[in-house]
Amino acid sequence: MNTQDQINAYITSQPEPKRSEMQELHNTILKAMPGCKLWFLDGKNSENKTVSNPNIGYGHRTIKYADGKTKAFYQIGLSANTNGISVYILGIDDKTYLAKTYAEKLGKAGVTGYCIKFKTLKDINIGVLQEAIQHEVEVQS
Repeated sequence: MNTQDQINAYITSQPEPKRSEMQELHNTILKAMPGCKLWFLDGKNSENKTVSNPNIGYGHRTIKYADGKTKAFYQIGLSANTNGISVYILGIDDKTYLAKTYAEKLGKAGVTGYCIKFKTLKDINIGVLQEAIQHEVEVQS
Protein backbone atom coordinates (compact mmCIF):
# COMPACT_ATOMS: atom_id res chain seq x y z
CA MET A 1 0.00 0.00 0.00
CA ASN A 2 1.48 3.37 -0.95
CA THR A 3 1.46 6.44 1.31
CA GLN A 4 -1.64 8.01 -0.26
CA ASP A 5 -3.55 4.73 0.14
CA GLN A 6 -2.46 4.51 3.80
CA ILE A 7 -3.62 8.09 4.40
CA ASN A 8 -6.98 7.44 2.73
CA ALA A 9 -7.48 4.23 4.74
CA TYR A 10 -6.59 6.04 7.98
CA ILE A 11 -8.99 8.91 7.33
CA THR A 12 -11.85 6.65 6.23
CA SER A 13 -11.35 4.44 9.32
CA GLN A 14 -12.35 7.34 11.57
CA PRO A 15 -15.95 7.61 12.81
CA GLU A 16 -18.04 10.55 11.68
CA PRO A 17 -17.82 13.50 12.17
CA LYS A 18 -14.08 13.06 12.77
CA ARG A 19 -13.67 11.44 9.33
CA SER A 20 -15.06 14.48 7.50
CA GLU A 21 -13.06 16.88 9.67
CA MET A 22 -9.83 14.96 9.09
CA GLN A 23 -10.51 15.01 5.34
CA GLU A 24 -11.17 18.76 5.47
CA LEU A 25 -7.93 19.37 7.37
CA HIS A 26 -6.01 17.09 5.00
CA ASN A 27 -7.29 19.11 2.04
CA THR A 28 -6.51 22.40 3.82
CA ILE A 29 -2.93 21.37 4.52
CA LEU A 30 -2.43 20.13 0.95
CA LYS A 31 -3.70 23.49 -0.32
CA ALA A 32 -1.15 25.28 1.89
CA MET A 33 1.61 22.87 0.79
CA PRO A 34 0.89 21.86 -2.82
CA GLY A 35 3.12 19.06 -4.06
CA CYS A 36 4.62 18.40 -0.63
CA LYS A 37 6.07 15.07 0.42
CA LEU A 38 3.44 12.98 2.22
CA TRP A 39 4.20 10.70 5.15
CA PHE A 40 2.17 8.13 7.04
CA LEU A 41 3.35 6.81 10.38
CA ASP A 42 1.28 3.96 11.78
CA GLY A 43 2.33 4.66 15.37
CA LYS A 44 4.25 1.39 15.76
CA ASN A 45 7.90 0.89 16.57
CA SER A 46 10.29 -1.64 15.01
CA GLU A 47 8.86 -4.37 17.28
CA ASN A 48 5.33 -3.61 15.99
CA LYS A 49 4.37 -2.19 19.38
CA THR A 50 2.00 0.82 19.37
CA VAL A 51 3.89 3.83 20.74
CA SER A 52 1.79 6.73 19.38
CA ASN A 53 -1.35 7.54 17.45
CA PRO A 54 -1.01 7.07 13.69
CA ASN A 55 -0.33 10.35 11.94
CA ILE A 56 -0.16 11.95 8.53
CA GLY A 57 2.86 14.11 7.76
CA TYR A 58 3.29 16.88 5.22
CA GLY A 59 6.47 18.45 3.89
CA HIS A 60 10.07 17.68 4.67
CA ARG A 61 12.55 18.92 7.24
CA THR A 62 15.83 17.68 8.59
CA ILE A 63 16.24 17.22 12.33
CA LYS A 64 19.80 17.67 13.60
CA TYR A 65 20.71 15.91 16.83
CA ALA A 66 23.37 16.97 19.33
CA ASP A 67 25.56 14.05 18.28
CA GLY A 68 25.62 15.40 14.70
CA LYS A 69 23.26 12.78 13.27
CA THR A 70 20.33 13.90 11.15
CA LYS A 71 16.89 12.49 10.45
CA ALA A 72 14.31 13.37 7.80
CA PHE A 73 10.86 14.15 9.16
CA TYR A 74 7.74 16.11 8.27
CA GLN A 75 6.88 19.79 8.92
CA ILE A 76 3.15 19.52 9.64
CA GLY A 77 1.36 16.52 11.14
CA LEU A 78 -2.27 15.49 11.52
CA SER A 79 -3.58 12.84 13.88
CA ALA A 80 -6.87 11.62 15.31
CA ASN A 81 -6.81 11.02 19.04
CA THR A 82 -9.28 9.74 21.61
CA ASN A 83 -10.64 13.20 22.37
CA GLY A 84 -10.44 14.82 18.94
CA ILE A 85 -7.78 15.89 16.48
CA SER A 86 -4.18 17.09 16.82
CA VAL A 87 -2.27 19.25 14.36
CA TYR A 88 1.50 19.26 14.82
CA ILE A 89 3.58 22.20 13.65
CA LEU A 90 7.18 21.10 13.93
CA GLY A 91 10.45 22.97 13.70
CA ILE A 92 9.52 26.00 15.81
CA ASP A 93 12.54 27.01 17.92
CA ASP A 94 10.54 29.14 20.39
CA LYS A 95 8.37 26.62 22.24
CA THR A 96 6.07 29.42 23.48
CA TYR A 97 5.42 30.86 20.00
CA LEU A 98 2.28 28.87 19.11
CA ALA A 99 0.58 29.55 22.44
CA LYS A 100 1.55 33.24 22.53
CA THR A 101 0.57 33.89 18.94
CA TYR A 102 -2.51 31.73 18.36
CA ALA A 103 -4.01 30.28 21.58
CA GLU A 104 -6.41 33.14 22.35
CA LYS A 105 -7.57 33.46 18.74
CA LEU A 106 -8.03 29.72 18.08
CA GLY A 107 -11.00 29.04 20.31
CA LYS A 108 -11.39 25.87 22.37
CA ALA A 109 -8.01 24.28 21.71
CA GLY A 110 -5.06 23.14 23.75
CA VAL A 111 -1.82 24.62 22.45
CA THR A 112 1.66 23.38 23.38
CA GLY A 113 5.08 24.08 21.92
CA TYR A 114 4.27 22.21 18.70
CA CYS A 115 0.71 20.83 18.97
CA ILE A 116 -2.78 22.29 18.56
CA LYS A 117 -5.37 19.86 19.94
CA PHE A 118 -9.14 20.28 19.73
CA LYS A 119 -12.28 18.17 19.99
CA THR A 120 -13.98 19.27 16.77
CA LEU A 121 -13.53 21.88 14.03
CA LYS A 122 -16.65 23.64 15.34
CA ASP A 123 -14.67 24.51 18.48
CA ILE A 124 -11.93 26.44 16.69
CA ASN A 125 -11.37 29.24 14.24
CA ILE A 126 -10.18 27.30 11.18
CA GLY A 127 -8.79 30.51 9.64
CA VAL A 128 -6.43 30.96 12.59
CA LEU A 129 -5.32 27.32 12.32
CA GLN A 130 -4.65 27.85 8.60
CA GLU A 131 -2.66 30.99 9.48
CA ALA A 132 -0.48 29.05 11.94
CA ILE A 133 0.17 26.31 9.38
CA GLN A 134 0.87 28.76 6.56
CA HIS A 135 3.25 30.79 8.72
CA GLU A 136 5.38 27.75 9.52
CA VAL A 137 5.38 26.57 5.90
CA GLU A 138 6.68 30.00 4.82
CA VAL A 139 9.29 30.14 7.61
CA GLN A 140 10.69 26.73 6.73
CA SER A 141 10.68 27.30 2.96
